[in-house]
Amino acid sequence: MQLNNLIRRLDLVTLQLFVAIHEEGSLTRAATREAIALSAASKRLNELESALGTPLFARQARGMQLTPAGETLLHHARRMLFNLEKIGLELGEHLQGVRGYVRMLANLSAIIQFLPEDLAEFSARHERIKVELEERPSNGVVQGLLDGVADLGICSSDCDTRGLHTVRYKRDQLVLVVQAGHPLAVARQVAFCDTLDNDFVGLHAASSINMRSVEAARRAGKVLRLRIHVPSFDAVCRMVQADMGVGILPRKAFELFGAALGLSAVTLEDEWAERELLLVAREREALSPVSRLLFEHLSGNPC
Repeated sequence: MQLNNLIRRLDLVTLQLFVAIHEEGSLTRAATREAIALSAASKRLNELESALGTPLFARQARGMQLTPAGETLLHHARRMLFNLEKIGLELGEHLQGVRGYVRMLANLSAIIQFLPEDLAEFSARHERIKVELEERPSNGVVQGLLDGVADLGICSSDCDTRGLHTVRYKRDQLVLVVQAGHPLAVARQVAFCDTLDNDFVGLHAASSINMRSVEAARRAGKVLRLRIHVPSFDAVCRMVQADMGVGILPRKAFELFGAALGLSAVTLEDEWAERELLLVAREREALSPVSRLLFEHLSGNPC
């Protein structure tokens, strides 16, 4: 496959047509949707497959089905079209006075506990800078920065940051969340190993809290009795309220969600329950001026 020939064939109209064929299951319907003559659409698809050197669709009685090569192209085509749409939106906002964008990834703990106030303060100081924030588990934050989809990230310190530049962001304390009538509710603090006879309501498997809990149970020679996984802190509290088990949350998250439901929080005395969150970037020297401003704001130190 010649690179120059491929680049010529991967124009926006052809990529949009390719995605439309997949979504419509028919070249005829896709051509109508994209306002292209059927003969021209057929020619574009044939030239694209010729340039790639492989068929992208299997022509079947029930419609056109993607081949493995087509599945690969679909992934990249959708990503390219999405990014182009974002370029258009962001450039349009620049015309309306937006000074710049910062793309940021953060784990759930940072988003719930600390970032609302920190970002609100930053936005008040820099009204023309737009921050785009996406929630990911800590390992996903690191991978996202390495993939170049974000400028800054916040992850747990027990995550492998794989050479990224890191500074301390915040600390938090994990607590055991129980019903008010639970035997452990009257304790001021408890060792995690003494909680392991209970069923647990856990966060999603990739979360730092879930991985810490599972590892701590393993070190205690037991298996964490996870009854259910849920995606959010408020969902953990609701499940604990419904007597589905006990849960583990950052203290501030409990104060936001659990206290209002009449639940109790017991401090975990284990060392691993004291956590540090890290602010991460690929290379601080390579940060854009607006990303540098946010980095400086969140770290409390000049870059």
